[in-house]
Amino acid sequence: MRTGEPLPAVGEVLASLATGLWHWDTATGLVTVDAEAARLLGLPPQETVLTEAQSRARLHPVDWNEITGVVQLAVAEGTLAEVRIRIMDDRGRVVRLVRSRSKPSFDPEKKAYELIGTLQEVAEPTPGTPAGRTAVTGDWRRSREAFLLDAGRALAEARSTEEVLRVAAALSMPGFSPDGLAVFGVEGERLTIIGHHGHQSGDEDPFSHMSIHTDYPAAEVVRTGRAVYLSSPEQYKERYPLIWPMAAHFGRHSWAFLPLTVAGHTMGAWMAAFAYPVAFTPDERSVLTTVARMLAQALTRAGAAETQRELTDGLQRSMLPTLGPEIPGMTLAARYIPTGGGLQVGGDWYDMIPLPRGRFALVIGDVQGHDVRAAGLMGQLRIAVRAYAAEGHRPDAVLSRASGFFHGLTDPDGGAGADPRFATCLYLEVDPVTGVLETARAGHLDPAIRMSDGTVLVRATAGGLPLGIDPDADYPTTRLALEPGEALMLCTDGLLETGGHDLDTGWRRVRKILEAHEGDLEELADALVQAVHGPSSHHTTGPLADRREDDIAVLLLCRQGEGGCGPGAAPVPVRRPVRRSMLTVAQAEPERIAVARQQLRELLHDWTCEDQIDSAVLLVSETLTNVLVHTDVDALLVAEVTGAPGERRLRIEVTDAGDDLPHKRSPGELASSGRGLVLIELLADAWGVAPRGEGKTIWFELYEFGEFCELCEAPSAGAP
Repeated sequence: MRTGEPLPAVGEVLASLATGLWHWDTATGLVTVDAEAARLLGLPPQETVLTEAQSRARLHPVDWNEITGVVQLAVAEGTLAEVRIRIMDDRGRVVRLVRSRSKPSFDPEKKAYELIGTLQEVAEPTPGTPAGRTAVTGDWRRSREAFLLDAGRALAEARSTEEVLRVAAALSMPGFSPDGLAVFGVEGERLTIIGHHGHQSGDEDPFSHMSIHTDYPAAEVVRTGRAVYLSSPEQYKERYPLIWPMAAHFGRHSWAFLPLTVAGHTMGAWMAAFAYPVAFTPDERSVLTTVARMLAQALTRAGAAETQRELTDGLQRSMLPTLGPEIPGMTLAARYIPTGGGLQVGGDWYDMIPLPRGRFALVIGDVQGHDVRAAGLMGQLRIAVRAYAAEGHRPDAVLSRASGFFHGLTDPDGGAGADPRFATCLYLEVDPVTGVLETARAGHLDPAIRMSDGTVLVRATAGGLPLGIDPDADYPTTRLALEPGEALMLCTDGLLETGGHDLDTGWRRVRKILEAHEGDLEELADALVQAVHGPSSHHTTGPLADRREDDIAVLLLCRQGEGGCGPGAAPVPVRRPVRRSMLTVAQAEPERIAVARQQLRELLHDWTCEDQIDSAVLLVSETLTNVLVHTDVDALLVAEVTGAPGERRLRIEVTDAGDDLPHKRSPGELASSGRGLVLIELLADAWGVAPRGEGKTIWFELYEFGEFCELCEAPSAGAP
């Protein structure tokens, strides 16, 4: 061709270069190819129109599936779609490898793609070379899929922004891995740096709080929502001359800036910087774009979760009180742990309410549910209980009024649209001078007392229905005494049932912690929470164990004395040789005899002779039953253990206000009564009847390894 002559037609030029031309419209489903493109596809060398099915039959099926992703990526980025394709013959054999380059466009009305491109035969790339990595198929493709699966899983499991950034920094991309990362956010009209990796502290300062209108790649990405790829320092310097001096000293050779887009909104940008040149082939751009999308989703989830945690934690904490000023002679400690899943709010609460004359009240409760409504009801109920207590009402009256109030909140008219709920509660009024505790209970767990020698007993208290079930319910009061050096524990059922336990197995686990702990009250509170909330506590107790979690609230009260229980005090326990338990059995409450038996077994949990424990339980049942059957007054049981292990003495006293003294009788074989004193005489080491000013006391004693425990063997020397 001479100078000045017209240029040949495009088709002639492409034919002379062995390059075919093709056109594909997904709306019609037709592919038009010229003669050269038809030859490369293994068809007669003439222009023809093929259906998508006919075209697909000439291509390797794996490559056909890859074409869709490459086209979508090119449309999103406004770039060329380049892909290597294996051409198959009628027998399914690969006859040649071709390279297709096209400029795709998308019609939103037709929702169809239109592509015009070229087709050219290329040599089979050598495995492991840069050219080999540009192929769509092969080992690199499989590595890419495995990488994306692992990256997606790791980012999905990240629960905080810090974890997301740590996962992003640890990603090892197949064949090309950045050594510098930065995640940019947007606040108003300025960029912020959420996190970075591969840079020194302070390197981010020039790029932090940069205007999004600055001629900087990340700012451009945020403005336009389109990725920026810079394959060389020369390309960076040419495109962003003002910013290049700031980026030059990092010594990188390639950069990719990708938009972090969620629901069509660009929330920031992600920079991946490389210490070696990267061509950013379609496959490499596809990997980076996919990671950027996953990263954006992960950051959005983490940000929402952190905001939710901050909101719910602040809501819950704002509803829980401080324990107030120091109380002379008393020490308080409390813990609250929200449930592990979902909204971290619930209905558990505790409170300390100052009362007149130096007294105070402790309250612990649990509103049904673990949602925002439960937390709201809890806050209202707590305020109501404080108000009733401040009016000077006794514990029973406080809970009665609170039950009516709570019933009105949850079921105001009993309509079908109501959301009735209930709440358990324990209200305890404390006199710090005497250690007397007056308790009213609404369906809640009984309090537990840790004695000064380390023995832990559950103190049975009278109770009524949970709050809100019956607005007119009554709540009887029980009086307890906290001796110097003893500690009281109030808790919600979450402390016992967390980790797949039920109330029984959970109590045994907590009891071991209470008995073995040596330290102040704050350390004891931490030990209780760690024992049930730590990894070692979540062992399965059975094949069908229920592993649902619950809120945990714990309230501890210690009356200072020998051994102490406050900061700086001597470690607890200092083993005192006395443990004592008291219980009242009213005429109308014969079922409390079973409570007395259980409480006595707990008191003697480390007694050496099992036969003596059974004897003591039997004799207590007999003496209490005699009072209820032969008098019309209540019975007071006092059990006391004194002495060192192996030489201890159990003394039981049952006192009543009746005037008639018991008499020993000789019952016949068919008699239904009259055996009480006979059993006491046979099984007790000592016993007697002591008249009082009003009433009498029947007492008996059992000695560890006494004459009536001949079957029990004393421990050998040196035995633990």
